[in-house]
Amino acid sequence: MAHSEIATFLEQHPEVSTVELLVSDLNGVIRGKRIEVELLEKVFTEGFSLPGSVMALDATGTTVEETGLGAEDGDRDRLCLPIPGSLAPVPWQGEDRAQALFSMYETDGETPFAMDPRQVLVGAIERFNQLGYTPGIAVELEFYLIDTERDANGGLQPPVSPTSGRRMSSKQVYSMDDLDEYDFFIRDVIDTAHAQNIPADTVITEYAPGQFEVNLHHCDDPLQAADHAVLLKRVIAQVARKWEMEATFMAKPYIEEAGSGMHIHLSLMDASGTNIFASEDPEQNDYMRWAMGGLISMADGVQALLCPSINSFRRLAPDAFAPTSKTWGYDNRTLALRIPSGSVEATRVEHRFSGADANPYLAVAAVLAGVTEGLQNRIEPPEPVTGNAYDQEHPVIADNPRDALRAMDKDPRVDTWFGEDFVDMYRICKWSEVRLFEHQITPLEYELLLPYV
Repeated sequence: MAHSEIATFLEQHPEVSTVELLVSDLNGVIRGKRIEVELLEKVFTEGFSLPGSVMALDATGTTVEETGLGAEDGDRDRLCLPIPGSLAPVPWQGEDRAQALFSMYETDGETPFAMDPRQVLVGAIERFNQLGYTPGIAVELEFYLIDTERDANGGLQPPVSPTSGRRMSSKQVYSMDDLDEYDFFIRDVIDTAHAQNIPADTVITEYAPGQFEVNLHHCDDPLQAADHAVLLKRVIAQVARKWEMEATFMAKPYIEEAGSGMHIHLSLMDASGTNIFASEDPEQNDYMRWAMGGLISMADGVQALLCPSINSFRRLAPDAFAPTSKTWGYDNRTLALRIPSGSVEATRVEHRFSGADANPYLAVAAVLAGVTEGLQNRIEPPEPVTGNAYDQEHPVIADNPRDALRAMDKDPRVDTWFGEDFVDMYRICKWSEVRLFEHQITPLEYELLLPYV
């Protein structure tokens, strides 16, 4: 990062005394270090060190030793270098705090560390660029606000609005009243995002009590679009904490309510700036069909990347506006791949496979991979679907991590797009989590089986 950028930032924010150095791990969790501002120029010039094992953590934050990045590797450090333009204030911590996003390299400072999900996306973008098109990408993030206090049974519950004193208890999708009641939170999220140069521009209430969606403005840089999504999740979580609530991006925090997804919108512009998906009948546009064909062709192989936890698969339930089959079509939210309505010029793919808990870098990489494979190989999709896909017979997607991980092994394109070493590490970490979660005896098992078996 140029010294002038640091100087300009500190001139604009002279009260900053501490800077947080942020790196996104395998699961999209922010990790890093905190330094005093006097070290800022040195760190931005030379980088800082973190052990490579931070990219090989399971859901508990423990290094998965089978990856070879822990003790076997001596828990060696790698070098983290700054991402230009990411130095920003941290409003929820006061005027004296700033942050910057970093990415991980080998110790030579030039070779990307293959286990860093951001570097995986960098590689995917390089392959995608062979198409010669400019992407327009926008990310939508769904999440739940929950009360810091649990209900009488120890379960989650929506927060009590300080505006009205009532607890949200019904769906009220797109409710303006609910937006008004939580305007203090929504405005704070948008203002904080803008202070960090994150282009959040729309908020709606979603299909469950306490569920919201924040949209990011479209961006022609896939890497920056994913950076924005990673940082926006942090903004939402921290602003909720500021207002004595919690925000969760769990894919399915309530089993009886809708899950939370991360929807990725993609359009493609040619050299003249024309959207190649644009058509009066987009379902018959060859480019759109091939893109959909590629995404469906790769859906099984990348699902373990888009549904990273046991909880992710609980979201994939019928009648909950989450995908259960490999389907596509026009303006239909029961499908996995949707062509939204709107102007012809704005014709795009809405990719609905990813849970809100997915790592944005990996999710964007998966979309680029599928679209590229489809366009390069002119992969024809099945026929577009109309009506309620949940009531129809279509090829299904895996409903559990075991099948998803096995499907990943069977598609050699996943290694090509994400890197064989990364995929090996991801597989090891996620099988470790499968064992972690499945080696539990639930209260329901005791209730149903203990008295009778």
